[in-house]
Amino acid sequence: MSNQNLPVLYSFRRCPYAMRARMAIAVSDYRCELREIILKDKPEAMLKASPKGTVPVLILEDGTVIDESLAIMLHVLQLNDPQNWLLYKADSLSLIEEYDIQFKPLLDRYKYHVGYPELSFDEHRANTLPYLIALNQKLENSDHLLGDNIQLADIAIMPFIRQYAFVDKQWFDQQDWPALQDWLDKHLNSSLFKRIMPKFKLFNDGYRYDFLRNEQM
Repeated sequence: MSNQNLPVLYSFRRCPYAMRARMAIAVSDYRCELREIILKDKPEAMLKASPKGTVPVLILEDGTVIDESLAIMLHVLQLNDPQNWLLYKADSLSLIEEYDIQFKPLLDRYKYHVGYPELSFDEHRANTLPYLIALNQKLENSDHLLGDNIQLADIAIMPFIRQYAFVDKQWFDQQDWPALQDWLDKHLNSSLFKRIMPKFKLFNDGYRYDFLRNEQM
């Protein structure tokens, strides 16, 4: 496949949705062109492909646009799933739905609490606690959320737990969640996570990358 007809991925390094898409792309060896953006200066080509203006956006060789992170993960893993992340696909999707729909809005209110003054910071934090406790309980019985092997759910949920932890890392580290803390640390220090987190220069400044090769195009 030449560089001229690679699928195109619009991404933002720190976005948790983009992180989980990039991890699936990396593990599946799905070669694509990465275009790094910042949300305050979105490329016109991205907005033309996906007017909602969120990342990640994957544009396939035939022009098909996939602009939901979970759909991107499923697309590339259905093509190649060398680590069997889809082994417990139904259970993964059920858990992901719970954390995408229920937990993520609470996380946003906790992280950006100034914009949600109807509750105090501590009250916003309190609303999130059942979800963290539940994950810790799952991980007390197995290395990963659905057993002893990484599954789609681990990769899809982990970036949100990373985001949550770094709202107040000192406080997070002091909680009695040893299994969850260990799980998060292992993911953050994994070769896969490090592989998807280099600091790419911006597409709007003229830079494009062969993502799997980590090379400028």
